[in-house]
Amino acid sequence: MSQIIFINLPVADLERSMAFYEAIGFTKDTRFTNHLAASMALSDEIRVMLLTHELWSSFTDRRRVDPASEAQVLLCISRTDREAVDAITAAAVAAGGAGDPCPAQDHGFMYGRSFADPDGHIWEPMWMSAEAVEKGPAEMSHAG
Repeated sequence: MSQIIFINLPVADLERSMAFYEAIGFTKDTRFTNHLAASMALSDEIRVMLLTHELWSSFTDRRRVDPASEAQVLLCISRTDREAVDAITAAAVAAGGAGDPCPAQDHGFMYGRSFADPDGHIWEPMWMSAEAVEKGPAEMSHAG
């Protein structure tokens, strides 16, 4: 079995969040979805667990930050090309998210934007050229 990452996100409105993530290309896994949580798959290895505030609080006694005004993580996901970065960002905005809460980045060999889901969790779709992946971005930044 390959390793899978489960990103747990607290959400204020589970139905709204499920609709948002489906609109940007995630697939609901009904085996792990109920009235308190929803499993949304981006790929076989990447899943987002949307958790009601009630369920989230049962996992930790730490204060839940407000993602609309505070940032704890930036969730970066790769895309196949620049157009795919723009497409998922546009889909997020159309589905009720916010576009580009962080500055867009265009370094030639790497391109990235950002969007926030309806709760304010920030995602950063990015594309990196195959050459940059092979050489490493640090080496590419010195290319002239």
